[in-house]
Amino acid sequence: MGSYFGISTIFVVCLLGLSANGHEVFRIGSPPGSDITQAFFKAFKAACQAPTPSKVLIPKGQFRLGEIIMEGPCKFPIEFTLLGTVQADGNAGQGKDKWVVFRKMNGFKLNGGGTFDGQGTAAWRVNNCHQTKSCKKLPISLRFDFVTNAVIRDISSVDSKNFHVNVIGARNMTFDNVKILAPAESPNTDGIHLGRSDGVSIINSRISTGDDCVSVGDGMVNLLVKNVLCGPGHGISVGSLGRYGHEENVRGIRVINCTVQETDNGLRIKTWPSAACSTTASDIHFEDIILRNVSNPILIDQEYCPWNHCNKQKSSSIKLANISFRKIRGTSGNKDAVKLLCSKGYPCENVVVGDIDIQYTGADGPATFMCSNVRPKLVGIQNPKACNTPPVLTQPK
Repeated sequence: MGSYFGISTIFVVCLLGLSANGHEVFRIGSPPGSDITQAFFKAFKAACQAPTPSKVLIPKGQFRLGEIIMEGPCKFPIEFTLLGTVQADGNAGQGKDKWVVFRKMNGFKLNGGGTFDGQGTAAWRVNNCHQTKSCKKLPISLRFDFVTNAVIRDISSVDSKNFHVNVIGARNMTFDNVKILAPAESPNTDGIHLGRSDGVSIINSRISTGDDCVSVGDGMVNLLVKNVLCGPGHGISVGSLGRYGHEENVRGIRVINCTVQETDNGLRIKTWPSAACSTTASDIHFEDIILRNVSNPILIDQEYCPWNHCNKQKSSSIKLANISFRKIRGTSGNKDAVKLLCSKGYPCENVVVGDIDIQYTGADGPATFMCSNVRPKLVGIQNPKACNTPPVLTQPK
């Protein structure tokens, strides 16, 4: 075919013809160093209207990319192949909440081994969202809004201004061999944050950030996190839950065969006291986890209250049930190896702790295992020795 459907003096988008699998291929033909925002959007629009499945190809090289929203539905699935590196601008981006958005697409793929570089250094200097809830918005690098049957594979995200990846409203989505990197001191650079989605897998990936490697928001159902290397950062977290009204239940979270290293927290469930809603988080399972110098390796915190902007005297109304921590082993960065701090008003139900071996060698040792408002079922070995006389539980109010 070889015809051009869009040409300017700065960029060229080429229709290259058919790939081996019958896809129409739209290649961004801009020279390295140029801004490909318009070319990328034109290629997407053409692919979205193509009469057959199609591919948008960004070649090797480094390119500048401004804010872009690619929204379907499209006639047929699109495969985005990023071979090079796209860079956001170097400004802080205050007041904006997105950089690259994939929205309302079915059957799309993102792959190629390339990199999304958020250029986040300037944003980190002005980001105070970890200190106050009245902070200004900052751009999330990659947003996946209401996508279905999607596969993101062999892609890197580095130095995001805010979250690296945000997923909402997804159905049947897989992240495979994804690398997410930012310095440990970069604030609010969560690796992958998910909410109100069903059937998401994060597998065979490395996430090293300044915040949670994976964070689970309300409405998340059927999440698998498997064979993920996490750290540095704040660990793998369910929550926080209960900050806002009208939150939805969380169910079916499995974190298995992962390594967590040099993180501020390990495996964490966190809910707000004086919660703005009454929901349930259930069927949450952590299994076969290796810890390497992790502070707070196992933590249920139903008194989560950053900035002290809540009433800790009022117990959390988020109900936690059917939770397990099994085959967790390694080293702790402080003596608080296990803390199960459940709600006085809604004590945790059916918590299983089995085959825990967490070593701590600090001068203030030995390691401890704390419980409140929970009677965990203990299976196998417990190191440190598990709480065996938890306080008398109150009845739910």
